[in-house]
Amino acid sequence: MYDYIKNIIPKDRVLFNEPMSRHTTFKVGGEAECMVLIEKEEELIELVPYLNQVDQEYFILGNGSNLLVGDKGYRGIIISLGAGMNKIEVKDNRIIAQSGALLTQTAVVARDAELTGMEFAVGIPGSVGGGIVMNAGAYDGEMKQITESVKVMDKEGKILILDNDTMEFGYRTSIIKNRPFIVLEVVLRLQKGNKEEIRKKMEELMEKRRSKQPINFPSAGSTFKRPEGYFAGKLIMDAGLRGYSIGGARVSDKHCGFVINTGTATAADIKEVIEEVQEKVRERFQVTLEPEVIFLGEF
Repeated sequence: MYDYIKNIIPKDRVLFNEPMSRHTTFKVGGEAECMVLIEKEEELIELVPYLNQVDQEYFILGNGSNLLVGDKGYRGIIISLGAGMNKIEVKDNRIIAQSGALLTQTAVVARDAELTGMEFAVGIPGSVGGGIVMNAGAYDGEMKQITESVKVMDKEGKILILDNDTMEFGYRTSIIKNRPFIVLEVVLRLQKGNKEEIRKKMEELMEKRRSKQPINFPSAGSTFKRPEGYFAGKLIMDAGLRGYSIGGARVSDKHCGFVINTGTATAADIKEVIEEVQEKVRERFQVTLEPEVIFLGEF
């Protein structure tokens, strides 16, 4: 199988026993058996159908911003779309971004092109592809509001263009959560605006993040989805869990909706804190907190 992969991908972009702590915003995780660094769609079109044909497990990685990989690693293939598929292009009031482009960088390109509507994305640590999959959002904005179409590939290598309605966007979800599609490229439709006003709004939102969120510690951003009718951070705080820690993992004192790595956490520490928070909030308030974080591999 690896010989076949090396016929598709140059060997310098096929990594073995790659520490996933280098590729997630939590900065933890064991080794992936193999990581493939993708630089063009054609490589995906050839690779993914083959992996499905031989029943090989794989995982599509963007910026690793909502991912917790177990300390014992991942016995599969990580397909990384990060640095190799990150082109961003402006056409009139539209931005065409490849899935590996960072949301923050895309928002900056929009600002420089005097396009408004994407200010909310500045500071979100994920990639465009990941942002589409989970309908990322903040400060009353979300990807659903600005997405015109999404170019995806299915597991047979077929390319499809999905419009906004077909994407079935919801709160932190989309059709891609439940279908074997890989995001390749996104067309974002924005509005003409004033560059100085856009810049000012982005600075205000970044200041809000700095003042309210523990951005100086490795984390996956908001750890839990917002339960209907509640705020996850307040439930966790009211359950007396501010500062709750196991090993190097801790419920942030600054914002209880964040589980952070204080510097010495293992993936198991983080997972255990998340599970303890879920259990204690459920016991106290009969509310189930659903993680935004994806758990991958062996813990």
